Parts: sequence; structure tokens; C-alpha cells
Amino acid sequence: MQAGKGPIPPMMSNGTHCPSQKLHPALPWLMLLFYVCGFLLNSLSLWLFGSCATKWNSSAMLQFNLALSDVLVTPIAPLIVLYSLWDDWPFGLFLCQLKVFLLSVHVYGGICFLTLISIHRCSTVARHRGPTQSRMANPRFVRWLCVAVWVGLLLQGLPFFGLLDTWRDASNSTKCLSIHQPNMAMLFFSYNLAVLVVGVVLPFCVFGTCYVWLGVFLCGVKTQGAQGQGVRAHAARVIAACLFIFTLCYVPLHITRTVGVTIALFYPSQCQLLNEAEVSYYISFTLSSANCCLDPLLYCFSSRRFRQSLRRTLANARNRYLTRNLHQQPSDMGENPVEPVSTVATSDMLL
Repeated sequence: MQAGKGPIPPMMSNGTHCPSQKLHPALPWLMLLFYVCGFLLNSLSLWLFGSCATKWNSSAMLQFNLALSDVLVTPIAPLIVLYSLWDDWPFGLFLCQLKVFLLSVHVYGGICFLTLISIHRCSTVARHRGPTQSRMANPRFVRWLCVAVWVGLLLQGLPFFGLLDTWRDASNSTKCLSIHQPNMAMLFFSYNLAVLVVGVVLPFCVFGTCYVWLGVFLCGVKTQGAQGQGVRAHAARVIAACLFIFTLCYVPLHITRTVGVTIALFYPSQCQLLNEAEVSYYISFTLSSANCCLDPLLYCFSSRRFRQSLRRTLANARNRYLTRNLHQQPSDMGENPVEPVSTVATSDMLL
């Protein structure tokens, strides 16, 4: 039922309609902080990947696509924050559908590429001989794998444009993707069940398998030198970091949403339970926004090339800043305000 067609009656055929809960005022501002910081960090990351990398390897490709999935939420981030503050959606049906579409691509894109980064680290660093290792180490194969992931992400989100609808509650507030929509309860439950298995349970099993597999390999290798053991231990820490981001940002979101849509479908008259599940979902949704800030830290932690590019960029920026200030300072030593030798010496020292 669209927003312009009037409110839903409070009594439905499947039980009592419960009033929706408003967010705590601090949550939208915390969400805004995560989105702004994430946009700045991921924009810098994309610029470093795009302009400073002379030749991409498979690891850089996966990290670039992860950063791209984080930036996708930027166009609709202001609408999400305003909707959270106002508890009303005045932006129309299409923007509601676009919001849910981009959010879905953003969330499951992050999950997919975190999972692929873990698979890549495990299969290449463990140096197993076979098709898995050679394919994940092949940039061309990883490029086409990323294309396939993006096609799947777009296809899973397209049905929202035909199925999702806005809705007005008893207080005449327009809602966009609310668990209180009785005409969408079955759709929400079915969709959530599918993405729970594919987007949470399966990646969690992959993370655990990669971590255990690499751990067993490390324990079984006795002849490798200290450098080889250090590389493998670093890969294990990268997989653990991916698992940490996944567990912190995505697992609570899906658990609380599963509880919410289950109560809304099977126990719609249990308003207290539904309200508690809704509040928990709001908190976990805000927490999931932190992945935009955590992913760039993963790039610095896992990629030596990324750290080198970042240090070189910061050094060049500082060098230009100091050189410009030196040219702007008055000089008492002659006609030229700054001697060329001083500028070159400063640049060499900073590099």
C-alpha cells in the first residue's frame, strides 16, 4: 500500500498492529559520524588504489571492490539519517526503493568481498598446489570473479523496485521498509531467511574454514624459515580481522532482523516483544555502519603496497605544503625569497 492511499487500520486479520518505535536521538548522529568518516576514508582509499598503484594484483582488486561497495551507501546516507531523525519518509516511493537497493548492495557487497579476501589469503599464502591457489592468485580470474559478484548483487536488489512499498501507520507517518507493514510480513520473512543463509551462515563457515585451515597448515609446516612463517601468521591475522568486522557489523544486524520479522509474522500481537526487537535492530543497524570506517583500516593492516602509497602521498602533500610556505616567506638574504638549494634539500629530507 502506497503512502498516499491512507493509513492502515490498526486491527489486521493476523493480529493487533503495534506502534513503531522511534530511534534514540544519539543513534542518527552516530550513524552520520560513521558515514562521513567512512566516505572520507574510502574516498582516499579509492584514490590510492586508482592513481598510485601501477599494477594491481588480485589482493588490490578485492580491496578496491570492497572500498567501492562501502562508498555506494553515500548517496542515500543523508536520507537514512533524516529518516531516522524525523521518523517519517517524505521522499517518495522511488527513493525508498533506491535506498533499500543501495543498502542491500552495500551490506552484501561488503560481506562478499570480505569473504573473498579471506579465501584469497588462505589459498595463496598457504601455497597449496592446485587450481584454487592458481586462480585466486591470477588477477584476471579475480577481475571476472568481482564482475560476477557485482552482477549477483545488482540482481538480488532489483526486485525491491517492483515489490517494496511505502506505508502509513496509525499516526499518519510514512514508513519505508518497516517490520510493521502487515502486507509485507511474509515477503520480509522469506527474503530475510534467504539472505541469512547465503549472506551470514555460509560466509561465517568460510571464515572459520579459512582460519582453521591456515592454522593447521602453520602447525604442520616445520621446515619453513622465519620469513615464511611471518607471512603466514600475517595472513592468519588478516583473516581474523575480516572475521572481526563481519561479526561486529553484520551478525547482530541479521540476528535482530530475523527475530523482528519472525515476531511480526507469527506473533504480531506481541507488541512488547516486537518493540524490543525493533530497538535492538536499530542499534545493530547503526553498528553496521561502522564497517565503512573499519574496512580502510583493514587495507592499511593487510597491504604493504597500500601503506607505502599512503606514506608517499602524505609525504608529497607535506612537502608541497612546506615548499609553498617557504616561497611565501619574506627573505632578507637577497632578491630571491628562497634559494633553490633550500627547497631541494627540504624535499630530499622529507622523502
